[in-house]
Amino acid sequence: METSKIRNIAIIAHVDHGKTTLVDAMLKQAGTYRDNETIVERVMDSMDLERERGITIMAKNTSVRYGEYKINIVDTPGHADFGGEVERVLKMVDGVMLLVDAAEGCLPQTRFVLRKALEARLPAIAVVNKIDRQDSRPEEVVNEIYELFMDLDATDEQIDFPILYAVSREGVAKKTLEDSSTNLRPLFDQIIETIPAPHALRDDSLQLLVANVDYNEYVGRLAIGRIFSGVISKNQEIVIAGHEGDVKKTRVKELYVFEGLKRELAESAAVGEIVALAGVEDINIGETITTPDNPKPLPSIAVDEPTIAMIFSVNNSPFAGTEGQFVTSRQIKERLDREVLGNVAIRVEETASPDQFKVSGRGELQLAILIEMMRREGYELQVSKPEVITRRVNGELQEPIEQVVVDCPEEFIGVVTEAMGRRKGQMTKMVNHGTGRVRMEFETPSRGLIGFRGEFLTETKGTGLLNTLFMRFDKWMGEMKGRGTGSLVADRMGESTTYALFNLQERGSLFVRPNTKVYEGMIIGENARAVDLDVNGIKEKKLTNMRASGSDEAMRLVPVKDLSLEEALEFISDDELVEVTPKSIRLRKRVLKANERPKKEN
Repeated sequence: METSKIRNIAIIAHVDHGKTTLVDAMLKQAGTYRDNETIVERVMDSMDLERERGITIMAKNTSVRYGEYKINIVDTPGHADFGGEVERVLKMVDGVMLLVDAAEGCLPQTRFVLRKALEARLPAIAVVNKIDRQDSRPEEVVNEIYELFMDLDATDEQIDFPILYAVSREGVAKKTLEDSSTNLRPLFDQIIETIPAPHALRDDSLQLLVANVDYNEYVGRLAIGRIFSGVISKNQEIVIAGHEGDVKKTRVKELYVFEGLKRELAESAAVGEIVALAGVEDINIGETITTPDNPKPLPSIAVDEPTIAMIFSVNNSPFAGTEGQFVTSRQIKERLDREVLGNVAIRVEETASPDQFKVSGRGELQLAILIEMMRREGYELQVSKPEVITRRVNGELQEPIEQVVVDCPEEFIGVVTEAMGRRKGQMTKMVNHGTGRVRMEFETPSRGLIGFRGEFLTETKGTGLLNTLFMRFDKWMGEMKGRGTGSLVADRMGESTTYALFNLQERGSLFVRPNTKVYEGMIIGENARAVDLDVNGIKEKKLTNMRASGSDEAMRLVPVKDLSLEEALEFISDDELVEVTPKSIRLRKRVLKANERPKKEN
């Protein structure tokens, strides 16, 4: 393939603005599928979790042929929690396509990914998507995009970007709103015109930067990356230049290029191609593959620091080992180490105790997804409440501050401002579009946002949108009040009964149903008051010979509150843990025995 006929582009956007759907349409119109092939919707979201939640978690790449050109497309995640993926991807491309929803406009993630792209000096194409929405306002959104570029100090060449309008679900793109286009041809043409062809950095050596690692059971570890200089071919001798300047020699066993959704074997590949190589066993993201006679490593990928940490530990509850197949600290450690290899934004550190590991990441969503993935693979573990990572600068304690953008109906302004105020949030901006909805921006310490999402949705009756983005480290804001309710804690082992739960439900809301196995120290509900209460959830009704009318009426239980993994992590306080197994999520006290547990001070 001629280098001048290759285009590498990343699609960046806020979560849910239609990136993955647009890739679907591009693949379809470029003739990737045979006529009789079944087409999967959102084909790039290949993990089960991505399909369930409708979000992209891992960045993935594909390619389409358009005439004699080959366009390599990388689909990136929209959440800041997966920012490590975005930073990695921007190393592989020569330009970006910024997708913005025609009704919602520019949201914090749009800003986050665009800032990264502009810092890397990449040209951009703006696409205003979903112009068929009833509440779409394309002209205003275009102005917002210009403002965003100005805000982020774009250069004059970058501000001079082309704008297209699209409906990615129907596979239509047009240059102006009046055009009568029926396909994505204007978009393909624009990509070829605006995005530059790759050029070699140097001509005396091979340089391939590894941006992703994959695994295949037949050929083992695959390194995926882009060739910046030179040509690579099958069976060639190469060296891997590591982060510390160490060099390992190896040989390319197999070489693959991306064609559509498949990887196809190739004999050789040149500058600008995105390739996968087999035969490189211990290679990590950010390392360079180069030639043995003239090794020239590239600078490695820099990733933002993590802001949130959790302790993962071995499950030591009375029910340990009954539901999962991987329960020992060695198995958990191996799984975490494997995650670090393919995920640049996660760090794992050992702690003083051999069965506990400190895992840090970008946000609670990222860590919750990791726990959910481990749980589905058959692991059992316990996790502590997420806490923020602080640091000392010139003797002053600093904590991460996030920008919070809230979009909610006007009547909830007071409630939201008050809730943010309790969490030390300061309002920096408020815009009323006159449509009945208001957009507010706050600066809030990250620890105030742990557990905020659930409360926010309750307060705004499910109509509010909440988006957060890490801004900077700033001085510690002082103590913050935790949750105002206590826990209902089971005081003995057994199976819960309807009779016992019926008498407990006026104390607060319950988390367990009748006939659930419980153990001493397990949290079975939330107490309405601020103290913890030890309760008997397995008491049975005493039977007598006396009969009286009305004594045996059916007991009706209020429906239980089923906590998802994220809600459980948000709910627990410092002396509690979440026990995660493939079949259940339980909450428990750190100290199970009631007589050994320190009493909570009011």
